[in-house]
Amino acid sequence: MNYQNATLPQGASKVSQTPNMNEKTILKGLLKNHLAPKDKHALVVVEEGHLQFIYEDDKDNILDADQDHPIVIFPERFHRVIVDGAVLFRVEFYSIEKSDSYIDGNRPGEEFVKKDLKSMSFKK
Repeated sequence: MNYQNATLPQGASKVSQTPNMNEKTILKGLLKNHLAPKDKHALVVVEEGHLQFIYEDDKDNILDADQDHPIVIFPERFHRVIVDGAVLFRVEFYSIEKSDSYIDGNRPGEEFVKKDLKSMSFKK
């Protein structure tokens, strides 16, 4: 297995998350080349099963994620999720220091970051 050896930056603050998704309910945008919301790190948290993750600028380095090995997603890097079996996971979003440099691209997590975290309810 090829697990990522990264952590969220110190001081990162959770601002929102997606609902839990499985192989049938995954947001289709996550399976395609996309970016995290602006000024946000993300964390792929797997509750059951496993999935894979790839940065488009490092296609030979496919990362594995499971319950013990989340994936930290860095801002402004194109990436996608690969699901090839049963899985239950969510994506959490964390605020970071703002930057003036952005890459244009699809950001499927943006809608979750814009919602108030306190008003969102998620099934476990």
